Amino acid sequence: MAESIKSPALIDTVAWVHLEAGRILCARPRGKQVFYIPGGKREGAETDLQTLLREIKEELTVEILENTVAHVGTYEARDGGPLVRMSCYTADYRGTLTASTEIEELAWFGYADRPLVPPVDQLLFDDLAATGQLT
Repeated sequence: MAESIKSPALIDTVAWVHLEAGRILCARPRGKQVFYIPGGKREGAETDLQTLLREIKEELTVEILENTVAHVGTYEARDGGPLVRMSCYTADYRGTLTASTEIEELAWFGYADRPLVPPVDQLLFDDLAATGQLT
């Protein structure tokens, strides 16, 4: 008898909100068609900060400056599957933003690009637009 593989009830992610001139940095992983706010899934018992530091270094080859990290908000949404929770943080960084080998493309999105990101990211776009940070 084959055992069914259950998908997780919750996908717990951490994201870096990096804004410049009314636009937000987004990344498209290799092999995917959709763009995401940079970041990723927590590994094991990692804290939000540990996840943020690791994921941004892995994806964008820059170092987040820990003493500048600030929580922006936490969003939850479904995209036809498990619930996705995205804890969002702003932070300064050191280095040059460069797509790593796991990232196909980086792009700067305005609010008009909202349909190109997943539902949980769209909630962040809405909040940033409402406060005038995303144009």
